[in-house]
Amino acid sequence: MLKAIMFAAALATAGAGAVYAQATGGTTGGTSGTTMGPGAGSSTRGPNATMGTTGAPAQLMTTLPQHASAVSNWYDQNVYDQQDNKLGEIKDMLLDREGKVQAVIVSVGGFLGMGEKDVAVSFDAVTPTQRENKFWLAMNVNKDQLRSAPGFRYDRSKQTWTVAER
Repeated sequence: MLKAIMFAAALATAGAGAVYAQATGGTTGGTSGTTMGPGAGSSTRGPNATMGTTGAPAQLMTTLPQHASAVSNWYDQNVYDQQDNKLGEIKDMLLDREGKVQAVIVSVGGFLGMGEKDVAVSFDAVTPTQRENKFWLAMNVNKDQLRSAPGFRYDRSKQTWTVAER
């Protein structure tokens, strides 16, 4: 549960700049004529990145986006094929610089955490629906296609997904 909350917070933080830029007609980042020290205003985010205090204060929202979906509807949720067979579980979601989800990492195969493989799937390939008052995720793919797809692993030192060695 804590992992899901932290993931939701990270996802919300990643998209906050893009939401603010869209609301104000501005851009995220940049220095706009201000001289700053090394690393301030940089788009690099990591353990050693310097976070500048440039830009306007955070804009608090009084309404929520109409067609937004909660991260908890996706993260750590099972994904099924068209015949309702479980394919795997969503382990991560990859965002672009504008905060839009580009891909999901689906953990497939294995038993009790042994022999699992993490594959990347286009976000558009996952179809959310509701069945019996439950949020349901499906893909038009079979287990063999996922098993033969390239595997990825999360590199904690680089804080990014990389191609898994075979």
